[in-house]
Amino acid sequence: MAALSPRCKTILTFSTLIHRRGRVFSTLSRKSNPSPTFSFGVVFSREFSSSRSSRSLAPSVTASFLQRNPGFALSKCMYSISSSAATAVDSNDSVPRSDIGGVVAFEEEEKEEDGVTEAPKASSIPVRAFFFSTSVDLRSLVEQNKQNFITPSSRMTNYVVLGFGDLRPDPNALGSTLSGSDCCYMVVFQYGSIVLFNVRDHEVDGYLKIVERHASGLLSEMRKDEYEVQEKPTLHTWMQGGLDYIMLQYLNTDGIRTIGSVLGQSIALDYYVRQVDGMVGEFTDINREMEKTGNFTMERKKLFQLVGKANSNLADVILKLGLFERSDIAWKDAKYAQIWEYLRDEFELTQRFASLDFKLKFVEHNIRFLQEILQNRKSDFLEWLIIILIGAEILISVYDIAHKSAITSL
Repeated sequence: MAALSPRCKTILTFSTLIHRRGRVFSTLSRKSNPSPTFSFGVVFSREFSSSRSSRSLAPSVTASFLQRNPGFALSKCMYSISSSAATAVDSNDSVPRSDIGGVVAFEEEEKEEDGVTEAPKASSIPVRAFFFSTSVDLRSLVEQNKQNFITPSSRMTNYVVLGFGDLRPDPNALGSTLSGSDCCYMVVFQYGSIVLFNVRDHEVDGYLKIVERHASGLLSEMRKDEYEVQEKPTLHTWMQGGLDYIMLQYLNTDGIRTIGSVLGQSIALDYYVRQVDGMVGEFTDINREMEKTGNFTMERKKLFQLVGKANSNLADVILKLGLFERSDIAWKDAKYAQIWEYLRDEFELTQRFASLDFKLKFVEHNIRFLQEILQNRKSDFLEWLIIILIGAEILISVYDIAHKSAITSL
């Protein structure tokens, strides 16, 4: 071997004949010698079938790796000497472990796969929200489905929860899950929204028909939205949000009520927003017609219908949907308040209502403007009618005077 300068670094690579899943081990250690002092790094890896791979790891606290692994041997040695006459020596001769000396630090970055249990994955529960009518008779619905009715845990009276399948107690204990079971839940709201939990695609129509018998004001086009709830008992926090899903430690009926209330409001609000968008489109067309012709042809009856439609939509959003009423369950338990606030922010209910309110103000402004025009038209008609009547009266008076004068002259 070549003589080393007082400061040099040596990289030793070891290879073993044992093939074990291509796992790679590496370490970095330093050896000191009082005269001369130098440091060296040791990198050892295990070969696998078709290629060789190695990666560096941080220094560890163990020094017995080589003693516990007799299959490792020195296969390659490279010297980088920091002197004016630097030399490099490459040796492929095997060197016994006892010739290496020093302390070798080793840390295994990955655990052996044998005997290691992976963390349980989150189970997925599909959630589907529908809006296909403007009213549902909850009393008759419960009357015909008493065996599936879930006793309410709050004072809210604008919805009911029905459970189907093998109903189990609330999964408050870790390890319980709704996913993968035959149990499913349906939350039905008085204003027409339906939220289904853990219902398969081919079973959706059957559950919707249960409510359809008690619904009125069926819509020509049903609104639909999808979401996902994931259960993970080992979750460090009570809940964790994600893209189009929410992860919980467990899902019970209170969680179903809380999530269902927000999704039901969201899908119904989407319907009312589209209704208001239609009214905005009508007034936009009227304004363009007035821009071209200076006149509009809307009848007074049609205008009053738009006024009633705008007012009823705003009343439904505020009163029926209860958009600004906090859930009783959220009031009682901070955990469900966290879910309620997160979902309202996720579905942007406040922002969407603000947009709806702005559009309704635009509709209201146009309605007031058109009402003034129609009122002016009516006033003009009455003024002309009065003028015509006054003129007719004058003509009659003149004719009467002329007729009397003719008679007198005779």
